Amino acid sequence: MGDTDESSIIPLPGPDGHRQRPPDAPRPWENTDRAQAATEGATGPEPPAPPECPHCGLTGERHVTYYGTHVLLEPDMPVPAHMVPAWHRWYVDSDGTAWNSREDEPAPGAVCRVPHRIACPGLSPEEAGIWRWLDAVRAENARRAQRKADGDTDPAELPNAG
Repeated sequence: MGDTDESSIIPLPGPDGHRQRPPDAPRPWENTDRAQAATEGATGPEPPAPPECPHCGLTGERHVTYYGTHVLLEPDMPVPAHMVPAWHRWYVDSDGTAWNSREDEPAPGAVCRVPHRIACPGLSPEEAGIWRWLDAVRAENARRAQRKADGDTDPAELPNAG
């Protein structure tokens, strides 16, 4: 390494252990993974940093996601999944990997984990993104109200069609 001719590739165990992607090789999925992490709130501190929230300083339970980033979950707080808004339902597999169910409806009786981000006292509800689904409902209701106001006619006063 450095000034020597030694390889910086560390062989992995197994028959394909010598086949490692060079560190500077392009990773076309990286931008997609970053976007998914931001959308789902998987923006927890990466090891070796302690699993502490940068906004309030409380310690969370850090889990790696399937796309390689970390999410801070509220420690020891399983919640009935139907009580948690879509995009904020996290599940942890037996190997400790966390995944977000996005907008999928939870199974009856399902229990999920809550991300620290929506319970963080250092963030406003707008910053935490809790009301994303409600914002969409409000926007649709605003469109419906505008359509109603624009075309509000009494059904008894239909135009003469002739």
